[in-house]
Amino acid sequence: MYVSVVLFTADLRLHDHPPLRAALDGRREVVPLFVRDSGVADAGFAAPNRLAFLADCLHDLDAGLRRRGGRLVVRSGDVVARVCEVAAEAEADEVHMAADVSAYARLRERRLRRALEADGRRLHVHESVTTAVPPGLVTPASSDHFAVFTPYFRQWTGQRLRDVLDAPRSVVVPAGVGSEELPSRASLRDLSPALAAGGETEGRRRATAWLRSGVAAYEDRHDDLAGDATSRLSPHLHFGTLSPVELVHRARRSGGPGAEAFVRQVAWRDFHRQVLAARPAAGTADYRTKHDRWRSERTAGADIEAWREGRTGYPVVDAAMRQLLHEGWMHNRARLLTASFLTKTLYVDWRIGARHFLELLVDGDLANNQLNWQWVAGTGTDTRPNRVLNPVTQGRRHDPDGAYVRRWVPELKGVAGAAVHEPWKLRGADRSGVEGYPDPIVDLAEGLARFRRARDRG
Repeated sequence: MYVSVVLFTADLRLHDHPPLRAALDGRREVVPLFVRDSGVADAGFAAPNRLAFLADCLHDLDAGLRRRGGRLVVRSGDVVARVCEVAAEAEADEVHMAADVSAYARLRERRLRRALEADGRRLHVHESVTTAVPPGLVTPASSDHFAVFTPYFRQWTGQRLRDVLDAPRSVVVPAGVGSEELPSRASLRDLSPALAAGGETEGRRRATAWLRSGVAAYEDRHDDLAGDATSRLSPHLHFGTLSPVELVHRARRSGGPGAEAFVRQVAWRDFHRQVLAARPAAGTADYRTKHDRWRSERTAGADIEAWREGRTGYPVVDAAMRQLLHEGWMHNRARLLTASFLTKTLYVDWRIGARHFLELLVDGDLANNQLNWQWVAGTGTDTRPNRVLNPVTQGRRHDPDGAYVRRWVPELKGVAGAAVHEPWKLRGADRSGVEGYPDPIVDLAEGLARFRRARDRG
């Protein structure tokens, strides 16, 4: 009987898993393998919140495999070395894995293919595992990728998605292939107090509940900060405990404007991946440089620290930053306005903000995070690079009665209604509702003028 290895990466599920299905064809024995990649830690991406969510995912994946007669094999170190090691132990003739788009992932794939071929083994890389539509499948006539979302989405929508695959009924793992102990959330420190639980079981439960009772109102409520009306499925998409292909199929079956708006967000995720696949340097460098002379940690240290801590004096910005610290997650509208405040009002390098987000976000995804930051900063794919999101206007529009602000900024709990968005304007008795909240660290008009002057000089 032939043996295959399935290398799990950002696809920690059993449902709709093309590499696993392919590996099981022909009644093979299969080694389900996850490598705790030392390269990820060396690059600074092993953030505590994501490690905790990852631990949940691995435990749940192992439990699902054991219910089917198998188990998860975990090793640590260099991915290429560990995969070759396990393949030799199991006498496997092939390895299956999902395609990925980052420069690191693509280098890993090339290294692994060379090493396996040197040992007489084959590597099979499967598309449409971590994306609904593979990067590069839809392209404009004049380029290798789309730089504008709308025409991309038009073509993306016209693609026929592959069929959803059932989870396997049984998985047979060859005897004698040892595993390290699975990592534990309990061993980690410095976690966000309200960090969500991970794993395919939790992801599927959340998706089912969302599609049953949340998606219908999504078109109207997705920017409602206090209403918390988004799906919160992004961590599960990041770790692959949910399949984007299956989510799109299920959302389209639900139908209606809310489902259409939700599918559009899945397409945005694919859009960023096709950009990063074509321009891997955009993970750290401007996609479209404006030659900005950004303020740095050295020149704007106090402002940056106030932003990180949620002490800028602009309530909706501070509420969002405190939500990030507490949950390891932030509402999408809040991500946009906090990024705009840092880059456009404080004129701080977008990479500083992107790095802070990656240190805390449980869904911290290189393509989405870096390219969304660049979109806001005006160095990415936004066709209006000079747009500025005014935090007061944004607060009044998306948190009209101030409930979101009062939830996360208790110093302002005594301020009623929309006045909470401009506490510096309160006088007399109304001012008594402000308990130790700071004054604004910058005047919005002055910040905008500084941004424009600097951009003009650049």
